[in-house]
Amino acid sequence: MLDDSKKMSEKNRLILEPIIKEQALAYAIGIVDPLTIDKINILNASFLAMHRAIDQLNATPELLLIDGNRFKKYKDINHHCIIKGDGKFKSIAAASVLAKVERDRIMDRLDEEYPHYLWKKNKGYPTKDHRSAIEKHGTTPVHRLTFTLLADSQMKLDF
Repeated sequence: MLDDSKKMSEKNRLILEPIIKEQALAYAIGIVDPLTIDKINILNASFLAMHRAIDQLNATPELLLIDGNRFKKYKDINHHCIIKGDGKFKSIAAASVLAKVERDRIMDRLDEEYPHYLWKKNKGYPTKDHRSAIEKHGTTPVHRLTFTLLADSQMKLDF
């Protein structure tokens, strides 16, 4: 039942979340705010989020298995990058489930705060309806402004 989180239903991810948390030796979620993502780019923000998660662990890992082909070394811990690792290693799949469940919860909360953007439905992906809402209502403090929000134009950043 555990697989790449993108291939699993929301229902199955929610069923697995407490099981993963109960059986994991350690787990943590790292979060990076949209302004920081805009400043350092999404790839570096992904590395930063992973580093923040590692900082929160109650045990120091001997080896980090990273989903993807790149990672910025964390302290003196060895790591291996594995392309499509969430489909190959249960530990990476479990981490992707926890991350996806947390992200979906954040999107649900944002949907309550900013209902025009339909985040409960699109979970932060730029659907046609979401882009239409941006055209009509503008952006919010949680939009990444360096991401191409609208096809015809790019929002300007003022730092």
